[in-house]
Amino acid sequence: MQIIRIPVLSDNYIFLLWDSARKIAAVVDPAVARPVLTKLNELDAQLVAIFNTHHHNDHVGGNRELITQYPNVTVYGGEEDKGRIPGQKVFLHEGDIIEFGDRTATVFFVPGHTRAHIAYYFPPRASEETGELFCGDTLFAGGCGRLFEGTPAQMVDSLSKIRTLPDNTRVWCAHEYTLKNLQFALSVDGNNEDLQQRYTKVQAARNKGEATVPSLLEIEKRTNPFLRWDIPTLQTAVKTSESVQTFARLRGMKDTF
Repeated sequence: MQIIRIPVLSDNYIFLLWDSARKIAAVVDPAVARPVLTKLNELDAQLVAIFNTHHHNDHVGGNRELITQYPNVTVYGGEEDKGRIPGQKVFLHEGDIIEFGDRTATVFFVPGHTRAHIAYYFPPRASEETGELFCGDTLFAGGCGRLFEGTPAQMVDSLSKIRTLPDNTRVWCAHEYTLKNLQFALSVDGNNEDLQQRYTKVQAARNKGEATVPSLLEIEKRTNPFLRWDIPTLQTAVKTSESVQTFARLRGMKDTF
């Protein structure tokens, strides 16, 4: 399974999963259809699946046009998003298994950004491979999504699920927010040497117009404050020792950063 990153809108990423042997493709969170259709034509691939993480228009806006062009495509989304995702045919729950080509993914229910958000995790098949996590707007490189429909406790629970995944998991988040996220991270965790080094690398990459997605979960665990709510230095920074309250205060600070 090859993963093709398609930048769209101002800062969105669409991910095209391509099985070259079978000449089939799936798409994750198609904000718009036209760039996806162009790439499918280039690859001579048949679109068989749309994997939506949540209902926001910058993740499902291309569904209808893609369905028009590929009427047999199967649209996946969370059970709790029923009625909010165009063309949805499969309604997923925590722990469900979905298939694409010769790969399988586990579904995680990760509410917080929205009440119905899900993520798709493709585990590695061999020791040299990475796992692949498509997490929409739950976890970002260096940050996490705003809490539009969920609570801090829900988001901590959701991010806890992600935090337990192997370090060699690639994080395919849906937006290029990394530089701004790390600027905030430095404001609350400025003595973190891993974070300092990461910021320098990301700044250089963005100056050259390079993408910072995917990230690696190992790096997120060391540098992303929203996976580090139980680290004493961050708890001191927000003046609480309780994990959910630490997360909530960090998220509130980021909202106005």
